[in-house]
Amino acid sequence: MTARELEAALLARCTVVARGVVVGALDQCEANVFHLAATVVRAQFPAESENLRQASEQYFAQNPNERLSLTDNIKNGWVVSLPRLRDMLSQRLTRE
Repeated sequence: MTARELEAALLARCTVVARGVVVGALDQCEANVFHLAATVVRAQFPAESENLRQASEQYFAQNPNERLSLTDNIKNGWVVSLPRLRDMLSQRLTRE
C-alpha cells in the first residue's frame, strides 16, 4: 500500500468513526490517528471529535502501551502533518 493509499484509507476510517457509523479502532495505527484527528477537528466538529476520541480511548484502555507521540505517528507514516490531517478530514466531514 502506498503512502497515499494508506492516508486515504485512514481518512475513510476517521470519517466513518467521526460520524458514529463505526465505534472502535481496529489497531494501534487507527487508535493513534483517531486521537490526533479528534484533536485537530474539535473546534469545527465537536461531536465528531468526541466520537474519534472515544474510539481511540476504548482501544488504549485495552492496549495502554500502544499510544504514541505525534513524532512517532509521523515517523511511522501514519500522519504527514496535523494541518494536512485537519484540512483533509474537515473537507470530508463537510461534504459527505
